[in-house]
Amino acid sequence: MHTFLDHPGVLAFAHRGDHDSGPENTLPAFAGAVDQGFKYLETDTHCTRDGVLMAFHDQQLDRVTDQTGKISELDYEVVRRARVGGSEAIPSLEDLIQSFPETRFNIDLKADTTVIPFINLIRKLKCVDRICVGAFSDQRINAVKAAFPNVCTSLGPINVCRARLTSYGVPFLKIEGQCAQVPERWGKITVIDSRFLRAMKQRGIQTHVWTVNDEADMTRLLALGVEGIMTDRAGILKKVLKAKGLWVD
Repeated sequence: MHTFLDHPGVLAFAHRGDHDSGPENTLPAFAGAVDQGFKYLETDTHCTRDGVLMAFHDQQLDRVTDQTGKISELDYEVVRRARVGGSEAIPSLEDLIQSFPETRFNIDLKADTTVIPFINLIRKLKCVDRICVGAFSDQRINAVKAAFPNVCTSLGPINVCRARLTSYGVPFLKIEGQCAQVPERWGKITVIDSRFLRAMKQRGIQTHVWTVNDEADMTRLLALGVEGIMTDRAGILKKVLKAKGLWVD
């Protein structure tokens, strides 16, 4: 098992932090999850025009901050003045990783421009064992894998398709990655079912589901056999896992 995934019990991911503790992808949200005992944080990253990686989901500032504009077209000094929810700064990815030295990070590279700065940052911080890299781009994942052959990666879009086809018995498809991080459904298509989970377990690939905020859905997915859940509601997931004896401090 990869070092990143080596944790007793179900992997509980605070998706962009705990949204009950602070606005998404802000230090209070992440701190709130860590204070509750979460060992895994999920975040995203975009890169500013002058090369600083930010822990932020959208390419634009507009949806959740008091500023506007595309991060890749703005300098760090401009982006750092934006306030999420009108009050919280956007953390740089470097500050976020250094703020929680005992925590593991699942990081979604949101744009091609993030790849080289990300590789440089991981080399600088020497934290490759504490990260899992994902993206809606197999090329981005492969570029990081080329730089760090032992890094944990989730399945990119091509490999998710291969995984699904494999679960239906299509033979000899190579699946690259240590974990399938997928929604339960994609539109009208069911991604996660017993067949998919069985196929992944046979290949030593964990299945982590995003983004699950309903207690009944968490309970049902755990009964199905998923190895990880990503949630905005850290307190609810912890409650469910503790009730089932699956929470490990």
